[in-house]
Amino acid sequence: MSNFFKNSDLDNTKAESIVSDTLNNCDDGELYLENSKSESILLDDNKIKNSSYSSDLGYGFRAITGEVVAYSHSNDISKDSILKSSENLKDTLKSKKGTYNHEILKSNKKYYEDLNPIEEKSQNSKIKILNEVNNYIRSKGDIVSQVTASFLGEHKEIEIIRSNSEVLKDVRPLVRFNVSVVLEKNGKKETGVYGIGGRQSYDEYLKNENWKHVCDEAFRIADVNLKSKPAPAGEMKVVLGPGWPAILIHEAIGHGLEGDFNRKKTSAFHNLMGQRVASEGVTIVDDGTLNLRRGSLTIDDEGTPTENTVLIENGILKNFMQDRLNARLMNTKSTGSGRRESYKHVVLPRMRNTMMLSGKYSQDEMIRSVDKGIFAVSFGGGQVDITSGKFVFNCTEAYEINNGKIGSPIKGATLIGDGPSILKEVSMVGNDMKLDPGIGTCGKAGQGVPVGVAQPSILINKMTVGGTQL
Repeated sequence: MSNFFKNSDLDNTKAESIVSDTLNNCDDGELYLENSKSESILLDDNKIKNSSYSSDLGYGFRAITGEVVAYSHSNDISKDSILKSSENLKDTLKSKKGTYNHEILKSNKKYYEDLNPIEEKSQNSKIKILNEVNNYIRSKGDIVSQVTASFLGEHKEIEIIRSNSEVLKDVRPLVRFNVSVVLEKNGKKETGVYGIGGRQSYDEYLKNENWKHVCDEAFRIADVNLKSKPAPAGEMKVVLGPGWPAILIHEAIGHGLEGDFNRKKTSAFHNLMGQRVASEGVTIVDDGTLNLRRGSLTIDDEGTPTENTVLIENGILKNFMQDRLNARLMNTKSTGSGRRESYKHVVLPRMRNTMMLSGKYSQDEMIRSVDKGIFAVSFGGGQVDITSGKFVFNCTEAYEINNGKIGSPIKGATLIGDGPSILKEVSMVGNDMKLDPGIGTCGKAGQGVPVGVAQPSILINKMTVGGTQL
């Protein structure tokens, strides 16, 4: 763990004294210290095209009174810099007076190890694997026209100093391995993309040649799309596959259950607590406690231990996701959902691992119940209004369903709708819940944070499908 003050004219005792003095008349706040390192290595067109490494060290000083947030940040961890930030915070809140909320839960639970994935594996060994990936995929035939593969690694250490010398610490590893394949046949080009990742070392994801599974999946998706025909258009039944399609739940429903949107009454769910918002059998949770998962955190960026928060239970709205600010103003408790991209950013209530839990139906039962519809296996890009839940998602792998059987792969299918309406159209929830492979990043208010999603197969009775085949 870093000693954030070893090269400064401060020590922990002096820093804690400044924090306590600054927050004396505030409701909440903290000094957030961060030491982060990140790397990326990219292979494209048979050669290493980019390799980068960066490190950053700094602090964010926050003071809150009422709903007013004063924030100051710097990459200069020194007595002079932190005192200037302190004076700025005091000046911003000089007409306000609050009572500091010392209550914060403690836990000894950890959901990942204190390891540094960047240093655990040499640069040459990472480049060697990327070249093996390139050779392995190109050995599949002349239809392979392009291979892109990359490693992304991060190591972040944080320390949170609250008033009265309360100190909380966390070390966060994060890695991701991605492969993209372009196939070309008879003048037609299609792309397949697949990746894996989480809060472990690179070797945990690459052992037993797991990298070949990633390559095979990327190749398979591109090959399926080479054989696809134009997607149908119109209103029809849609079966969503397990795992990554839960990104639709994350975007179209999850954001609407974050505390800030509901406190400000800009979410479609703000006045529906305790009411039915989804079909019976639909239970959605946001869980930050899954071991080694990309969206998991031992503590959030305010120091609160994460938890498994039940958002919707059997169709009834039960909870919102809360940071400390919004929880206090809504007279409830933090759910350990306060997150920030870095020390340069303010805390917001954010999702962690958002999941729909399993039901009782098999995927085969769902498919057999559909006369005409589509089976959506994976999504790519999309557009979402995160407060209303209105969305358009592009399917990257999908199939037609005719008379209860999966048919040809289709290309160009888009799913159009809004989250609150779709929740009420779920008629069957599968027994095959699956986590995504560990690739998600969520954007909100200009900040990106790693997240996870999961769901079983689900049948949506009525949904608008955008396609080119009427």
